[in-house]
Amino acid sequence: MKYFLPLLAFIVLFTSCKSTSTISNKTSTNTIADKIVNSAVQHIGTPYKMAGKTPSGYDCSGLVYSTFGEFEIKLPRTSYDQATAGKSLGQNTKKAEKGDLIFFKTNNSSRINHVGIVTEVSEEEVKFIHSSTSRGVIISSTKESYYEKSFSQLNRILE
Repeated sequence: MKYFLPLLAFIVLFTSCKSTSTISNKTSTNTIADKIVNSAVQHIGTPYKMAGKTPSGYDCSGLVYSTFGEFEIKLPRTSYDQATAGKSLGQNTKKAEKGDLIFFKTNNSSRINHVGIVTEVSEEEVKFIHSSTSRGVIISSTKESYYEKSFSQLNRILE
């Protein structure tokens, strides 16, 4: 019995040390990605506002800028400049992960002019949250022909 308490203390200490030492960056990154997406989702239904970056109204890059800023991740303010941030994944949607940025060249533009945050990835599609000029903050899909045609690239911000 006199060895029981020290043995129990050793087991508790060993178990708690082992569990914290096995936490990887991947788990940590996923947690941040989940928090970023959950924060952005809170703004679904918020109206579009040109140059908007507050809950009273967002443009696409304002939503991204503000959401990442809540987690002290500084990004450029415009979608065009945000497309240079992080690591480019090109157009390979198979590499997409929750929390990545997804960029578009909409309205036959020759340069990137729209951005969203990836919320969900499956073999068939990538879903993303963004602020559209017509519907405000919504979740859309790369399966929608408008976004399928205008998709430009993905960038990984969270490593």
